[in-house]
Amino acid sequence: MSRIDRRHLLHGTLATAMLAAARPARAQVPDAARAAMARAAVAFLSALDSGQRRAAVFPFAQDERKNWHYVPRSRSGIAFKEMSAAGRAAAHELIKVSLSGVGYAKAVNVMKLEEVLRQLETFGGLLRDPEKYYVSVFGTPDAAAPWGWRLEGHHLSLNFTLVPGRAISVTPAFFGANPAEVPSGPQGGLRILAEEQDLAFALARGVDPHLRGRFVIAAESPGDIVSGPGRADTLKTPAGVALGELGAEPRSLALRLVETYARNMRSDVADAELRRMRDAGSDNVRFGWAGPIDPKQPHYYRLHGPTLLIEYDNSQNRANHIHSVWHDPRNDFGVDLLRAHYESGHHRLTAAPRSAGSSDRSPRAWGPQPPGGPAARTTARDGLQRAPRHA
Repeated sequence: MSRIDRRHLLHGTLATAMLAAARPARAQVPDAARAAMARAAVAFLSALDSGQRRAAVFPFAQDERKNWHYVPRSRSGIAFKEMSAAGRAAAHELIKVSLSGVGYAKAVNVMKLEEVLRQLETFGGLLRDPEKYYVSVFGTPDAAAPWGWRLEGHHLSLNFTLVPGRAISVTPAFFGANPAEVPSGPQGGLRILAEEQDLAFALARGVDPHLRGRFVIAAESPGDIVSGPGRADTLKTPAGVALGELGAEPRSLALRLVETYARNMRSDVADAELRRMRDAGSDNVRFGWAGPIDPKQPHYYRLHGPTLLIEYDNSQNRANHIHSVWHDPRNDFGVDLLRAHYESGHHRLTAAPRSAGSSDRSPRAWGPQPPGGPAARTTARDGLQRAPRHA
């Protein structure tokens, strides 16, 4: 690596470490997370050659940072199949320091399911590839300015935004599983998102019958998550039954279900997210269900409160194809953190105009934009909408 590259990459890590050491103990948990991700991101970029770094790095302010999706499609960033062994190892280390052990295992298994689909689908050999998962870095891993990174491919989109002196944004976070339960072969019986399904059914079956009229928000599943790419603001009003109205056991199951999503992240980040939920009033979170309470039939649920919107849908492939997403209604991609950061006097980052030979690519020049898709069709009084289906 050139001296200029090394100076730019390593300066951020050293500054992050110095900043963490200078702060009081109570602030060192989020600082530790920021420093660990910055070190791992620097190491990952250092393991790439110059051309790969140009493919992997984008200006923080560029629209690509919010260009997320979970379908098989062309993507920007650097794919695992294009990395050297050292690059792959460094990419996995970045994933490991950002997620919990459970979350890392889920992410790796989502990728491995591409091998299963290769065997199950007629054209799987052409369409499915466990190495077509892409890593992108936005901005410079640094303590002095906002930056972020993303891991994305079929059924996986993990988006991290780091703002100096503030919490880490980890949404939107999408995990999918097709098949939800592998029917046969070496991976037969594998259920990547088993807890997300099993806890929800235990909760649904435990809801008092007199609450059923409000708990079930639609007779049928919408067919996919509603708040997908380009539709984050679709669900404005929480629907279903407030957790504070549930009995002790179903309320406990609901909180365990929320925790299952949060605990995909490293422990200090998950703890901070769960604390935010409690501070905002966990009893205000609402749980809603659509479809039969039968795992063999298409079904959907939603957890929605001041700091979270979780959607789960298992409708496709005879209810053996899960899509799940965790949003922060006010802070996806760190929007709220960045607003506070800039309001405190920091300069707002803007994407520089593209010049000849520049790696600061215009959105028109690389990667597809989020599809607009057909207009959603309302199917229930509580705002549940028929969502476009995706692979």
